[in-house]
Amino acid sequence: MACSSLTVANYNKASSPENFVTMKLRITHETLYQYTPMVATAQHVSHLQPPTTPCQSCASHTLTSDPEASKITRNFDAFGNHRAYWSLPNPHHTLKVTAQSEVETFLIEENRLAALSKKTQSLSWESAVTAYQYRAGMASDEACGFAYASHHAPIDMAFAIYAQSSFTPGRNLIEAVRHLMQRIHTEFKYESFSTDISTPALKVLADKRGVCQDFAHVMLACLRSVGLAARYVSGYVLTAPPPGQARLIGSDASHAWVSLRIPGLTSVEGTESWYDFDPTNNREAWCSPGEDYVRLAVGRDFADVSPLRGVLQGGAHHTLNVSVTVEPL
Repeated sequence: MACSSLTVANYNKASSPENFVTMKLRITHETLYQYTPMVATAQHVSHLQPPTTPCQSCASHTLTSDPEASKITRNFDAFGNHRAYWSLPNPHHTLKVTAQSEVETFLIEENRLAALSKKTQSLSWESAVTAYQYRAGMASDEACGFAYASHHAPIDMAFAIYAQSSFTPGRNLIEAVRHLMQRIHTEFKYESFSTDISTPALKVLADKRGVCQDFAHVMLACLRSVGLAARYVSGYVLTAPPPGQARLIGSDASHAWVSLRIPGLTSVEGTESWYDFDPTNNREAWCSPGEDYVRLAVGRDFADVSPLRGVLQGGAHHTLNVSVTVEPL
């Protein structure tokens, strides 16, 4: 999975997030597989349709497959993500999947932000942890499943030790997680092709280098290792070309960040009780790190939200090329 790493230096003034009111974006996500030998039959599943959330609205979405699928079935997975699946019963050497979506993004209104801030200003990280602990006869927070270990974000003492300096006694929950995010952003080196999806989060923690999905998995593992609930978010972020240069088609990338569950906020009407942190770019906000972000899917880690996966008969070897373009409308 390619990732977008944007630092302050990558933005010019006109494209900085604080100047956005609302944004209308078109996302084109193209995936091309070339198989050797040919594939006899295949079954595919995709997570390529953005949802409508309190901070984004999906106006349109199309999904095409070449070879063409006779039928594409759509439903929701266990995490509420849009999912599509289809069969390709005939032999083929290549597969091209194109997803195009138009999404409008926006921030939560000021009065709702004020209400959220008031509810969380006295919330310590220790009190949040208790919401996910089992207590006989008492209901647990509905997101407690995100406090458990997953394949790519395990619970381990190494992660708890790394997080310890951020989670000091009595510290505000959001302040503590913000400090952890900033440390990962500062101490880890973004290095393309230094890892792949099989690289364990413990190795990324030890080497302190990787890409966005690695930083998200390390942050998730740290949060879960101290007892908090958080989920993996896949999506896109609008990148800005250098001043005077045209936007390149296919140069944007899919992205990944972390969403922290804030317990006790279900009473805030219309607002998700999740606060997003992007350790790759040191960005944060309620519901989404910014209006230049588009959420695609959420899960325990990348394994739950892979954009495209399949079961093949044949095609022992393949090459993969992914092209993503995020452009303002």
